[in-house]
Amino acid sequence: MNIIDDLKLQYKMGGIVTQLLFWNVALFVLPWLFFALLSVLSVHIDYVQYVSLSSNPLDLLWKPWSLLSYAFFHSGIMHIVFNMIVLNFSGRLFLTFFTSKQLLGLYLLSAIFAGICYILVFYVLNINAPMVGASAAIMGILVAVTTYYPLMSVQLLIIGNVKLWHITAVIIIIDLMQLRSENMGGHISHLSGALFGFIFIKLLQNGTDLSTVVSRSLDFFTNLFRKKPTTPFKKVHKNYRKPVEKTASKIIEKDKAQQQIDEILDKISQSGYDSLTKEEKEFLFKVGK
Repeated sequence: MNIIDDLKLQYKMGGIVTQLLFWNVALFVLPWLFFALLSVLSVHIDYVQYVSLSSNPLDLLWKPWSLLSYAFFHSGIMHIVFNMIVLNFSGRLFLTFFTSKQLLGLYLLSAIFAGICYILVFYVLNINAPMVGASAAIMGILVAVTTYYPLMSVQLLIIGNVKLWHITAVIIIIDLMQLRSENMGGHISHLSGALFGFIFIKLLQNGTDLSTVVSRSLDFFTNLFRKKPTTPFKKVHKNYRKPVEKTASKIIEKDKAQQQIDEILDKISQSGYDSLTKEEKEFLFKVGK
């Protein structure tokens, strides 16, 4: 199995957190490499202006996608590294209590809510500046799981065991202290995402799941562009013979394959994907095609 196949399998088996990490990293690395090569050929294109969120609401008329796309792009290596660490940490904690669809819905809705708040505040202050980064969406996830289970014990390197709300409180306090800094827009979006995460959980506890809006929208567009299989008309002949039973060998073979899949998935859940042998990875890749 080559590196590409290995990455495909990790993307498929890793779940929504891994998939979000893949998307963020890919949308940081691939455009950077592509436009860096173009610059060598003296072709300079500032692609960030097409995906970043502008504080001018009129810019949404020609790039409405920026209300979401900004949450998948980053301005620098340290920016994306820190965000991906927090996304991996908070996302996996969130999945302890909630579903993958709720995590994806919260990520996207937090980004939209924080983007709107950013535009409104900067428009009132008459400041025009672009913004990129997944921080607002990630803060929504972190605050959501903290709101649901604030006393969860988390072990940190060097520091040791701390409560989840301690970590979240420190991050929020830092954002509040830096509101007047040069990155004021970023901190406004962080706090807005945090607010939405709190609202999301409170509504969920009262029986309202906002993530269903995202799930239904994605299902609608998926079904819209999915090619429907066409089955040609076939003449049916009645067969009065007794149906031939399936051979026991096929049933046994299918049961063994399913058993092997279950054993590998149990191994992933206990020790992680990297604990699999080369043969086990290749087997998963074959059955996943």
